[in-house]
Amino acid sequence: MKYLYAMMDDETRYWIATGVANTKYTADLKPLFKKTKSIADKLPKTLVTDGADNFHAAFIEFWTRAIRDRPEHIQDIRMDGQIHNNKIERMNGELEKVMRTLERADTPILSGMQIDHNYVRPHEALNGRTPSEAAGIKVQGENKWLTLIQNASHEIAKC
Repeated sequence: MKYLYAMMDDETRYWIATGVANTKYTADLKPLFKKTKSIADKLPKTLVTDGADNFHAAFIEFWTRAIRDRPEHIQDIRMDGQIHNNKIERMNGELEKVMRTLERADTPILSGMQIDHNYVRPHEALNGRTPSEAAGIKVQGENKWLTLIQNASHEIAKC
């Protein structure tokens, strides 16, 4: 069984990056943090995680030289508290509905679900918008999957 790790923007619910590991509490999450930093092209203001030590070890990836510019890392969370990770847990629940466990780290299902989550499926908590729309990224057309596939094929043809 594999374990899924994901980074999500709290405000837009945009699923930024994914990592898959063989272990839950000892996995090296630095590659996930590096990928997130590269994709977002900026540091988060706050990082909310559960209390697992491997999150703190990877959090160093977000450190800057100036302490005042470092993101805050909140690890002491409660499901019913003011600060929690319910949004990412909700997304994990959606994945578990589709598949019980991850057998392979490189499964294409995750990329497809990430695209669906970010660009296709409207979210009730975002007033019927997709996370990409909440982030200012619009996909035009009635069939968003078709539009995304056509756009991707045009980009591949340019290469």
